[in-house]
Amino acid sequence: MDKDRVEGKLEDVKGRVKRQAGEWTGDKDLQSEGAVDQAEGKAKNAIGKVKDAGRDAIDRMKDKADRDDVDRKDEEDVA
Repeated sequence: MDKDRVEGKLEDVKGRVKRQAGEWTGDKDLQSEGAVDQAEGKAKNAIGKVKDAGRDAIDRMKDKADRDDVDRKDEEDVA
């Protein structure tokens, strides 16, 4: 899991807490600050997901290339 996903989730949770505390206390500034933190956290989490997906795709391509190399070597051994 990408570190951006972890940091993003933590930022999102921190924002939720701030926003909720602002709602309970009637503090509009704290509510706004919490909403901004939540949005930043969600964005960072999304970036982390994209990075993870890219790494997964590269790993799948490497695995396929390795399997293809093994298949070619097996064909050469037979011939």
